[in-house]
Amino acid sequence: MGEEAAAPLLGDNVHLNLHGDDAGNNGNSRRQKGEEEALPATATTKNRCSCWMPGWDWAEAAGQLAFAAPMVATSMAYYAIPLISVMYAGRLGDLQLAAATLGNSWGTVTGIALMTGLSGSLETLCGQGYGAKSYRMMGVYLQASMVTSALFSVLVSLLWLYSEPVLVFLRQDPEVSRLAAVFLRYSIPAQFAYGLIQCTLRFLQTQSVVMPLVAFSLLPLAAHVGITHAFVNCLGLGFAGAAMAISVSLWLSFLMLLAYVCFSDMFKETWEGFTTEAFRHVLPGMKLAIPSAVMVCFEYWSFEILVLLAGLMPESQLSTSIIAMCVNTEAIAYMVTYGVAAVISTRVSNELGARNIANAKKALTVSLVLSLMLGAAFLLLLGLGHEVWVRLFSNSEAVVSAFASMTPLLIGSVVLDSTQGVLSGVARGCGWQHLVAWTNLVAFYIIGLPLALFFVFTLGLQTKGLWLGQICGLLCQNLVLLLITLRTDWEKLDLTMINRENDFVC
Repeated sequence: MGEEAAAPLLGDNVHLNLHGDDAGNNGNSRRQKGEEEALPATATTKNRCSCWMPGWDWAEAAGQLAFAAPMVATSMAYYAIPLISVMYAGRLGDLQLAAATLGNSWGTVTGIALMTGLSGSLETLCGQGYGAKSYRMMGVYLQASMVTSALFSVLVSLLWLYSEPVLVFLRQDPEVSRLAAVFLRYSIPAQFAYGLIQCTLRFLQTQSVVMPLVAFSLLPLAAHVGITHAFVNCLGLGFAGAAMAISVSLWLSFLMLLAYVCFSDMFKETWEGFTTEAFRHVLPGMKLAIPSAVMVCFEYWSFEILVLLAGLMPESQLSTSIIAMCVNTEAIAYMVTYGVAAVISTRVSNELGARNIANAKKALTVSLVLSLMLGAAFLLLLGLGHEVWVRLFSNSEAVVSAFASMTPLLIGSVVLDSTQGVLSGVARGCGWQHLVAWTNLVAFYIIGLPLALFFVFTLGLQTKGLWLGQICGLLCQNLVLLLITLRTDWEKLDLTMINRENDFVC
């Protein structure tokens, strides 16, 4: 780090947010001071620990962990809301369980992943805007992103309305497909709410306001249990009620977030109310939103394709079960590393907006090390507890044995996925979504999946071959993203199309 001063803890405003200080005047005055105020504890901690790990910024690491933990909790809470509805539907019968599971999976692939990706444009726009102190435009970008999300939600809704013939075409059971279409039809309002929630989360995240997000996700989650029980059992809505409950709970969460943004003094600089100016930024914003959605969907779909390919193998039932468990395990592991990815996206975009290139690079180094530490933790957990984990899904000795043989490959993919999460977060912070979209296309669909087919059907490696092909795709993705990150001259980095509109004060 040379003689650089220690970076403030995730930006000057974050120290207050992490400790729950919502006082508007204090928050705004801290924001206006920018990088001028030093944190004495930061320097003290750094000096005390530098003899143990030269060059390691303990304050940065502690701040990133404090930021990541609420983001992980928030992500898991939103993941659990539809899962609870699937559980309630499963209590109505095996057919309902299969239909709710299929409907939820199809909805995630076609809608949830898309909405998550579209909102990624705000990690660039609002993140760099906050660092450059272009506060007013952040609210405009939020509204433009919400319009984009609503437009794409209309298209997704049309797909969900006619999902039954699509699922039958994909060789799903006709009766299961019919009920899955019912589940999706009543989940359409949830699709709109989820897209708006993701936009609002990114708006708050880029200002390092993360602790309130835990409350605004856990409270609807707790309410969702009661709402689902009431709809399914008390009001007699049955299977449809389980899907309706998702919509009610997600809209409740969004309204809570919206009220917080509109009425909190903390955001009186970044949110000045609704404005028609937002419509002027919808099309320019799509230049980031669409590549961001593509980069997310390309990777997500590649894992789902593995489940479909497993159904083509000789022992299809066992193969599908093993691959599905591996995909679910990978998804849960990624939820944890997602917190670190959100941190680095925010840190890089904020520091680039403020033109603090050295701090952005330092934050990247810390995030990569933290992601590797998380990967090592998962290595130990899976290595020592894989049998306990697999028995939560099945008591079949064949399944337990097959999953044990997959564990080393699963560990490798989890470690690679954790590092690519950080590198993808850097890309979103820099506005490189189009580069990652192309990288994911090549890594997973030109390298990963063809190799998986070769390993399975030519070399006869069965489920190991499928996952080994995916590992090859992840490795390629990591190498390309790392090369892009290392070879870019960050001093000359263009701050997206916003710079050309003179919205940033650089």
